Amino acid sequence: MTPTMHLLLLPLLFSIAAGKGLEEKKGPLENKVLDVPEGTTVPFPIYQFQSSQPGVNGFRRTGEDDRDIMISDDGWLYLQQPLDWDDSTRYIIQVEALADGVVVEGPVSVTINVLDVNNHAPSFNQTDYAAMVREQNPAGVPFTRVFASDLDDPETPNAHLSYSLVNQIPNRHNTLLFQINPVTGEISTTEEGEKILKAREGIQFSRGEDPSPDILKRKFDEYCPATRDIPYELNPFYTCVERAEMRRRNVDPLEDPDFTLIVRVQDLGGASENALSGNARVNIVVQQNVWVNPGPITVKEHFATSYPMVLTKVQSNEPSAIYKLVQKERSLEFPFSITEDGEIHLTKELDREEKDMYILVVLAEDDHGEEVDPPMEIQVVVEDVNDNPPMCETEETVFEVQEDEPVGSPVGQLVAHDADDAGTVNALLTYTILSQHPSTDVFTIDDASGRIQSRQMLQRKDASEYHLTVRVSDPGFSTECKVLIRVIDINNELPLFQENDYGSHNLTEDTEVGHVVLTLSATDADDPGSGSSRIDFHISSGNDDEVFQMETDGNGEGRLVVAKPLDFESSPFYRLQIDARNPEPLMKGLEYDARSSAFVSVSVSDVDEAPEFTVDILDVTVPENISVGASLLTVEAVDPEGEEIRFKMDGDTHGWLEINADTGEIKTKAKLDRETVEAFQVTVTAFEKANPQKSAEQTVSVRLLDVNDNFPKLTESQAFICAKKPEAVFIRASDADSAPYSQPFIFTLALAKKSPNWDLRTVDGTTATLTLKKTPSEDKTFMIPINIKDNAGMGITHRLEVRVCNCTELGYCYMEPGVHAFKYGMGTTIGILAGVLGFIILAFIIVVQRIKKNNQKKALSAEEETDDML
Repeated sequence: MTPTMHLLLLPLLFSIAAGKGLEEKKGPLENKVLDVPEGTTVPFPIYQFQSSQPGVNGFRRTGEDDRDIMISDDGWLYLQQPLDWDDSTRYIIQVEALADGVVVEGPVSVTINVLDVNNHAPSFNQTDYAAMVREQNPAGVPFTRVFASDLDDPETPNAHLSYSLVNQIPNRHNTLLFQINPVTGEISTTEEGEKILKAREGIQFSRGEDPSPDILKRKFDEYCPATRDIPYELNPFYTCVERAEMRRRNVDPLEDPDFTLIVRVQDLGGASENALSGNARVNIVVQQNVWVNPGPITVKEHFATSYPMVLTKVQSNEPSAIYKLVQKERSLEFPFSITEDGEIHLTKELDREEKDMYILVVLAEDDHGEEVDPPMEIQVVVEDVNDNPPMCETEETVFEVQEDEPVGSPVGQLVAHDADDAGTVNALLTYTILSQHPSTDVFTIDDASGRIQSRQMLQRKDASEYHLTVRVSDPGFSTECKVLIRVIDINNELPLFQENDYGSHNLTEDTEVGHVVLTLSATDADDPGSGSSRIDFHISSGNDDEVFQMETDGNGEGRLVVAKPLDFESSPFYRLQIDARNPEPLMKGLEYDARSSAFVSVSVSDVDEAPEFTVDILDVTVPENISVGASLLTVEAVDPEGEEIRFKMDGDTHGWLEINADTGEIKTKAKLDRETVEAFQVTVTAFEKANPQKSAEQTVSVRLLDVNDNFPKLTESQAFICAKKPEAVFIRASDADSAPYSQPFIFTLALAKKSPNWDLRTVDGTTATLTLKKTPSEDKTFMIPINIKDNAGMGITHRLEVRVCNCTELGYCYMEPGVHAFKYGMGTTIGILAGVLGFIILAFIIVVQRIKKNNQKKALSAEEETDDML
């Protein structure tokens, strides 16, 4: 549309705008901030400025040179071309009012914010992803991740991405075996996937066994000994196994996946039917997992056999793994060992009474000490055998029973122990009374519990003591226990305090726990030494939070002690009621009264205490790419007396963090790096502003989550190939990131078309082989571009310098005499010749000058000699 057409349409457009209730788009000439969506129809009215000055007949805009934003003579600010948020998110212009071309008001500043609209669909950084997952991968633990981005405004829902799983191929049981985190894009197995996923069957190789054709033939013979007379290459069974093993070993997830997932990413958080989306494929290969926990393992104690004894065997997914065995708990003895093949041995007899279970931690590492499989915890349970007799709790058990108690009254329970396993028949005890003295058949015992009861009413005049012998037996052993039963007088006297009010006592709130506040005394007129005269003290009221407790010796003296720290701010005063009681019940009709109770008052005095943190443990986990200046957490502390608190931080050796001394907020002040340190701690000190000596410390633990901020790199950038006997070059790569942002790597030749001379194949997650297919006619050095991507698809192209040369018998490049003699190029030769020629000319000039000077000296000498002669 031409500018002329715009001018013709403006009056019509503005009249329509006025008729549609756009009065709010009009106002005085003043500083203004306006929001305009991108991609509007044009011409688009933004705002009409109205001047308060008389005679205004025009407006003018200045500022950013954007001709898409115009203003009419009647003050309408409008667009003649739609704005694009991608080009600019904000425009700042100035507007002034004119009267016959002269500025009479303004200029004012006008900020136009361009509002993003959802006009970009999110896209994945790859259309096809490759991933590998082990059998029995724990549900919810990610093994790969997909990444997507959106060009819309990241601060709006237009760029709020949500991932979802659209389809799983195959899905034979109509059961999803995989799941995707809608926020992070991390892919993991479901609970069903953890159970169901199975890898392609293959042959397992032990440590030291190279997966070569000879080893494969030997293993085939072990399983199929009847076919040894048939040559391997003619045996269809062997060739089938060979093809399957090669296919399993060299499987490419992109070409031959076990599962293909269709994943989708949507903007607007995936919560709107208007959300835009993108799709990608995730090709997954299931790998065998032979790293399986064989536990729990049960071993009988004192098992009679020759030691060391093989308990079990573990096998790593990496055939060349080195096994280590460590104990999880700290104990003096660790009677276990492991061989290089993964066999776990028991080195001596076990005793369940010493230790009933061991936890073995098996580590599988490579030659550099790096884990190739996660640590495995194996439980070894020691099974009990009946090798311990029952034991009486005391040499003689003493019970007291009041006379005139009714028949069947409980006397007490005999306690015995058996060191064998309490959950087995080996510790099942049976109680039997063997003898009673002075008379028989007075008491009975429950054979299962050891509970003793009276079979008749007892009288002190008949006997004041009874002696019982009780046999306690398990299925293999028995022990005799002694029991003394005393018949005591009935409890017809109350315990009485010497004082019923022990007054007031003052304690500071920093009084140590265990401090004795006061000692109380009480007496009882019942028979000395009996349960009727023994006095126990109890705090029956006023002891909020059980800050105090009573200690007693049973002989009428009790001590009131501090059991928990005092706190003036929460409880400045206590009024305690202390009761004196007998362990034996009072006779019928007798009740405890006020004479058996006493009162104590305790006042707590305030002291200046150090600040206290509100949380005991401060742990924070953040991604390593968190922006500088972002808040990690706010440490909170309070002062018991309400004093003003300040904070400081120590131990930040990397200089990554800073703390607000007033608020305790901890922020980042530099970029964090997980590859430098994965976790670290700092110490935060809270102190009183007026008295810094009153302080408290708290440790803050920070753990950094990995992000994909490193690309795979070649461990070596040079190699050579012997021309007469070319062998594959092994290419290895490493990545400073951790899973799932590191291995397995994808190696490809970064060439425009398929190379006729080179072949690149992946060996495992970190290694590939480069093979020369055509040998050059002479020694030559090639720069091979190799692209290496990590598991998340991030990578760059590296150049590998490969020299093809003749080699010695030891396999090293050498220079053939006469063939590779040292030669200069044409340019170098010409330069040398020019230099030699210049040197010759310079020498000639010097010689001529010296001869000329010598001749002059000789002529002068001759003239002088002639003059002398004359």
